[in-house]
Amino acid sequence: MHGMEALTRFVQDVVREGGNVPVDMDRQRSAPQSLSDREGFHRLLSEISARFVMIPPHRLTEEIEASLRQMLDFFQVDRCGLLRTLPGKKAFQIAYLATADDVPSIPYGPELPRSLFPWAYDKLTRRREVIAVNRLDDLPPEAAADRQTRLTWSIRSSLAVPIILSESSDWLISVNQTRRERRWTEEVIQQFKLLGEILVSAIERCAAESALRQSEEFLKLATDAADVGLWSISPETFHVWASPKMQEIFHLPPGEALHFDQLLSRIHPDDRMKIQKAFTHIAEIAEKRQSLECRIVRPDGTVRWVLIRGRSFQGPPGAAQRILGAAVDITDQKNMEEQLRLRLEEIASLKVQLERENEYLRDEVRLRSNHEEIVGPSAAMRRILAEIEQVAEKDVTVLLQGETGTGKELLAHAIHRLSPRRDRPLVAINCAALPPTLIENELFGREKGAYTGALTRMVGRFELADKGTLFLDEIGELPLDLQAKLLRVLEEGRFERLGSHKTIKVDVRIIAATNRDLAQEVAAGRFRRDLYYRLNVFPIWIPPLRERPEDIPPLVWSFVKQLEKKLGRRIDHIPRRDMEALQRYPWPGNARELKNTIERAMIVSKGSTLRVRPPGTVPEPTTPVGSLEETERRHILNVLEKTGWRIGGKGGAAETLNMKRTTLQSKMKKLGIKRPGA
Repeated sequence: MHGMEALTRFVQDVVREGGNVPVDMDRQRSAPQSLSDREGFHRLLSEISARFVMIPPHRLTEEIEASLRQMLDFFQVDRCGLLRTLPGKKAFQIAYLATADDVPSIPYGPELPRSLFPWAYDKLTRRREVIAVNRLDDLPPEAAADRQTRLTWSIRSSLAVPIILSESSDWLISVNQTRRERRWTEEVIQQFKLLGEILVSAIERCAAESALRQSEEFLKLATDAADVGLWSISPETFHVWASPKMQEIFHLPPGEALHFDQLLSRIHPDDRMKIQKAFTHIAEIAEKRQSLECRIVRPDGTVRWVLIRGRSFQGPPGAAQRILGAAVDITDQKNMEEQLRLRLEEIASLKVQLERENEYLRDEVRLRSNHEEIVGPSAAMRRILAEIEQVAEKDVTVLLQGETGTGKELLAHAIHRLSPRRDRPLVAINCAALPPTLIENELFGREKGAYTGALTRMVGRFELADKGTLFLDEIGELPLDLQAKLLRVLEEGRFERLGSHKTIKVDVRIIAATNRDLAQEVAAGRFRRDLYYRLNVFPIWIPPLRERPEDIPPLVWSFVKQLEKKLGRRIDHIPRRDMEALQRYPWPGNARELKNTIERAMIVSKGSTLRVRPPGTVPEPTTPVGSLEETERRHILNVLEKTGWRIGGKGGAAETLNMKRTTLQSKMKKLGIKRPGA
């Protein structure tokens, strides 16, 4: 494993274990270092490794040179450097170098030909062998050229170690002795190799990061360059390169050498200072990014808005810094923004005016708009709607009283919809629809295993209605033992699930409804007095339909409009005599009975006139008319015959009956309707 992560892990292991760098048997036979030398090397290794953790590219050269100086001092050598071979050119370069005082200088930076060290060059680049020369006499005869260069550079003893991090790695670490000869032990060679790997890993990582960062910046500029002008400025010479689009935007003369002052002269005088400050800021801070809007004045005097973006790029050592950027004409966008601002101001002014003009109408329409499904112009219904408006915003218990079918659940939904709890659910439970043994289970929930058959945990209605509203329909049917538990929840907001001792706290508003006279139920001992007082905070009495006959015509037409879609009928007229008969009828089942009567009449009536009579006022025919199911079957058969037994599609039976195709098919299956011959 190579790279900074592997090297750092290796260093941590060595420092933690206090052991030696792993060596082979040959290395163990070399002259060993003292314990203090090894401890010193471990410290050196740790310090150099730490230098290159998350190092930014612009500090790389500084840290490598500092590391080489540390190695120079620790190993007591005269020169320590990192060299890079250039196989394509058969040359090499001393990229980084540290030298001791009074040591002769050697070429540092430029490319050096292979001919200076041909023997060593081949061994290092082709075979990737370590070259340890303890003294010049150790060189073979074929290394004559190498010997001559070593004499010229005052090298008496040298070590060159290839740093192999990948197949394409072309770095090596080289150390020289100019004052004395030295024997390079295997242990020292391995130490230099390890240190070299740390340095080269940092170099290659920073190079990759710089290339990626620059590539990303150029890619972003290219992406943003749709119909934009590109430019480049040298902070040293102030020479400007401008793309053709840039020249067009600024009206610059094409084909001429450009200077930053020419660009600046096109900037509006009021914006010129901020452009100068931005340019100075970018030039002083490497990789600084700027984006600003300014106006330019063209030679013909026209003023255009321009968005300018730029940033500085710090090149590699020896390369000049550049500031690159893009410019785009945003005049049209600025004009649209100004027009939009004016329009928004106008809209805001009109909105205020409209609100003032309509303010006096709000109270008048609010009552009706909040209760569209509650139909009835009678004084009794207007009183009920006013009471609903009055109590809805107050978080108190409401008791709805009235006969069966008067619309108590409808009013409960209206109260909830107008209350602060409207965003939470209204959960309903009919106390008369469940046996006493299941009501407690439904209200408070149960734990798994609470009783035989309780195979899972179930959340009760109180928990479901937390922060919302619980509608207790037919509260008068609640058994006495459950009335006590309900009272506790109303007073404390606490209860326990069946089979659990854990207390659950909820915040629930109660709306109760009953068709009984609870005061009489209390007197008869069938309803708890304390619960009655707790529920009767705000009672609303809904009178029966027989006491408000003026509500019957609008109710009839409301039911007709609801049922037209369901039955695929259209009703335009109801005879006056029929409507008066409906108003005279006492309607013991109230609105629910009225709706059922209208539905049956719409099924049996023909044409657009609805003939409807109150229940029991028409003599039974001698031949049976048939059940509602039979009537519906005949109606569906009639429509299917008219549509040629085409169920779906435009003009099909499903569309005529205002049903989904799947719903009609289900009804046909239920009623035993089959196409003839099928």
